[in-house]
Amino acid sequence: MHGVSFLTLSPPALRPPRVVRAVRRLDARLLTALHARGDDPRAAAAARALSRAGEHGALWLAAGLAAAAVDRSRRPAWLRGTALTAAAHLAGVGAKHLVRRPRPTAVRARVAVLGPHSFPSAHAASSAAAAVAAAALLPAAGALAVPAAAAMCLSRVVAGVHHPSDVAAGALLGAAAAGLGMRGPRGRRRG
Repeated sequence: MHGVSFLTLSPPALRPPRVVRAVRRLDARLLTALHARGDDPRAAAAARALSRAGEHGALWLAAGLAAAAVDRSRRPAWLRGTALTAAAHLAGVGAKHLVRRPRPTAVRARVAVLGPHSFPSAHAASSAAAAVAAAALLPAAGALAVPAAAAMCLSRVVAGVHHPSDVAAGALLGAAAAGLGMRGPRGRRRG
């Protein structure tokens, strides 16, 4: 079973623990319910636009570089946050190649994807990292970045290309990377 994720069905002799089965059921229900929101053409268009903007973390990297160009007094911190966003994205992509969980098949994908693996969501990793970095540097930027990141994360499920658990794992990865990276050696916020 090379390339099959730990979240796929196992032979009866290797039946997963009850909690894993419960998470799978919840994941499937949430995927179905959130994907159904994309039946509204406006929601589908928004999901497609967000998915394109977030490819390779492009939206977040551009925003971080723009903030560094405008906010000269915090330029090094904005550049650090942007680098952490890129690192979170790359960590998400790397983890996909290790875990190899297939993308959802129970729903129709509304956007094209670059690869067959879904866990964790690299879109969610870069989005959460950018939101955490922005909020750490400037509360007003965080007030914009946090809801935008949440919308980006949600769009991946509405688009049918990620399970909700893929998005949750990616968001945790990105938030942790930026949260740790924006702190100094004594745990104080840098920037």
